[in-house]
Amino acid sequence: MNTSVQKPSPAFIAASWTALLLGAAAYLIGLFNAEMALNEKGYYLTLLLFGLFAAVSLQKSVRDRVEGIPVSGLYYSLCWFALLASLLLLLVGLWNATLLLSEKGFYGMAFALSLFGAVAVQKNTRDLMAAGADEPKRAAKLPPLPGE
Repeated sequence: MNTSVQKPSPAFIAASWTALLLGAAAYLIGLFNAEMALNEKGYYLTLLLFGLFAAVSLQKSVRDRVEGIPVSGLYYSLCWFALLASLLLLLVGLWNATLLLSEKGFYGMAFALSLFGAVAVQKNTRDLMAAGADEPKRAAKLPPLPGE
């Protein structure tokens, strides 16, 4: 692992978690209060979960490739596809929804903030691990990575 990675500042860690929690909470509260059918709410909830997973998975794949950790081309492509699919499905869903334009913008911005927060939290977690901030705890729990 690259030990020259600088630890993220506590302020950036707090801002990342705040972005993730604020975006996801706003999206979910808006969804809870929306006057739409339960299956529509399920659609938008699933899109949020799918988008968050895709964003974190893509960030990890990109970082792995940069650090020389093997990532198959198929998995890397699937990560991109999943993220773009979640964005496209949100766009199509909001385009066809019977919501006010301001509500559509609210869902789009909350979704985007959630994705940004998830990627930033993943980056911070990875940077802290690379900087060795939690190395004593990890050494006992996780097996070594290939090539270590």
